[in-house]
Amino acid sequence: MKATILIAVVLAAAVAGLSRAAAATRSSTTVSSATSKLGRILVDSRGRTLYLFEKDKRGHSACAGACATYWPPLLTRRKPTAARAAKQALLGTTRRADGTTQVTYAGHPLYRFLQDTKPGQTSGQDLHDFGAGWYVLAPAGTKIESDGS
Repeated sequence: MKATILIAVVLAAAVAGLSRAAAATRSSTTVSSATSKLGRILVDSRGRTLYLFEKDKRGHSACAGACATYWPPLLTRRKPTAARAAKQALLGTTRRADGTTQVTYAGHPLYRFLQDTKPGQTSGQDLHDFGAGWYVLAPAGTKIESDGS
């Protein structure tokens, strides 16, 4: 009886672990596009606006510590995927100083803005925090300089 219970517990734990692993394997970071007051822009899978940081050089992030608290990097554990008008060929990744993997688009590391709490918000557009400008990206991989007004 004890052996049967032990086998059942081990089997249940193994199945639960496989389910979590399968879910993690299926999930990837998606970069998509959406229409906003700035035109067609890049967004994450939840519709949150993605930004580039002009201080980043050669595809490497210059935003860490407090900067990354206000401007969370778009991280991934798998190869990122494109949806809608976003282009798969422009997606890539870069290794951050802390060892995590950040999604890039046309060579620009991607970030969200902490004060964009709803899909479509672009509150971070043309801000100059942490030593450089922050801009929304178009699906072509270029920064959008307009403020939408």
